[in-house]
Amino acid sequence: MSSIKKLAGQTLIYGVPTILGRFLNVLIAFGLTYLFNSSSDFGDYALVYAYATFLNVIFTYGTETSYFRFAQMDEYKNDLYSTTLSSLIGTSVLFSAAMILAADWIANFMGLGAHPEYVICFAFIIGLDAIATIPFAKLRKEGKPMKYALIKFTNIVITVVCTLYFVGLCPWLQQHHPDSVFLTIYNPNISQVGYAFLSNLIASVATLLMLFKELAQFRPKFNSALWKQMMVYSLPLVVVGLAGMVNETLDRALLGKLLPYDEEMNKSMVGVYSASYRIAALINIFIQIFRMGAEPFFFNEANKGDAPKVYAKVMYFFTIICLAVFLFVVLFADTIWINFLVDSRGHPEYLAGLPVIPLLAFGYVCLGIYYNLTIWYKLTNKTLLGSYVTVIGAVITVVLNVWLIPKIGFVGSASATLACYLVMTVITYFMGQRYYYVPYNVKAIGSYILLAVGIYVAYYFGTAALESVMLKLACGAAGLMIYVALVWKREKVGLMNLARRKG
Repeated sequence: MSSIKKLAGQTLIYGVPTILGRFLNVLIAFGLTYLFNSSSDFGDYALVYAYATFLNVIFTYGTETSYFRFAQMDEYKNDLYSTTLSSLIGTSVLFSAAMILAADWIANFMGLGAHPEYVICFAFIIGLDAIATIPFAKLRKEGKPMKYALIKFTNIVITVVCTLYFVGLCPWLQQHHPDSVFLTIYNPNISQVGYAFLSNLIASVATLLMLFKELAQFRPKFNSALWKQMMVYSLPLVVVGLAGMVNETLDRALLGKLLPYDEEMNKSMVGVYSASYRIAALINIFIQIFRMGAEPFFFNEANKGDAPKVYAKVMYFFTIICLAVFLFVVLFADTIWINFLVDSRGHPEYLAGLPVIPLLAFGYVCLGIYYNLTIWYKLTNKTLLGSYVTVIGAVITVVLNVWLIPKIGFVGSASATLACYLVMTVITYFMGQRYYYVPYNVKAIGSYILLAVGIYVAYYFGTAALESVMLKLACGAAGLMIYVALVWKREKVGLMNLARRKG
């Protein structure tokens, strides 16, 4: 129990600044739906980030997880950091240069032929972010979550401030006060979307500067024997990562190509779907915060005799909390969406995305459970087997998207996402129990899942005829309170013992 408390403490330290930063990121995304001239512009913005996630996997090629794994081995501790960072610096320069040289072709492939500058901008962003990966991993390994989270938070603040300046303030000043001194560095020929990406680039440069101390510890030495072992371990993780990105982002790329409308309308629908995805992805904020603390924690616990029991307890409490976040998202999505994100902007087209939010939200719950389950192949060095599961998920994603998008539009994409994560979770559970048994309390976890889903279904049908937003808010709050009360009644003793136990 003390180990779980330690994980909870680390997660909290990572979490507070990260939650604030992620919420700023979400808010700026919604702000862009207001600031951009059309939903198709937001579609372009979302599409570029969707492709960028694939490239992030290629640029980092599993080195972060590999770093944590080999950091447990004393014989490599002197060469691990420099070898890993040397590899990433070299490949980042190579990959970024290739992107810049092929910018026109890549832009045409993405359906953004008029804007190869977007590709060039992201060649630098992804390259710089890849180089920062191992200094960040070093901070996590050394137990410095506060510095880690503070730098991440500052990165997002810089992105938000620059975005508001270039995309919001400067166009307004250009129209009303064209002689303003604040327009000195503003070029009206650069599009709003382009400036949103430029803001990200500025933040990426600033992040590397903030990691100066960690980068200064780098020595250009390269242990080829260690590197080969790391590649054997990490390259299957690239397959996992790429397949994971297929599951997480391919839907937006396929929507732009498979929806039965003209190019502009397709982009608009991608924008609507992506905005709804952002609502559901609030759950992913919690999942990512958990992963920051959990990944090094799981490896550190691996050699202890009670590790499987600890992993089971982590899964249990994780699922309880994740379902609470799920209910927060789905019970308030329509009321918050209508009041603050639609009526205030006068863009009613975004309302069309409401039906996908609960599908995507529960898909994220499955994804969080899946992440917990994947510890078995990381600890047993069976990353290749783990990659098979993600590839199966990718096949499900592609097949269902291709089949369902022409029939039911982006509801088909959301359904494919849910089916993919659900199947991956089930397969990973049974494989994990075979190779690394963990005594998960499946019955109790399943009961909480049924409780949360039941509360949402009751809310959905119970408020379908209500027009009052305040009544819907009250019903949503009541549903969340019922879940919390039932959890507290059942888990009160365990939670209080966890809070009191000395770490």
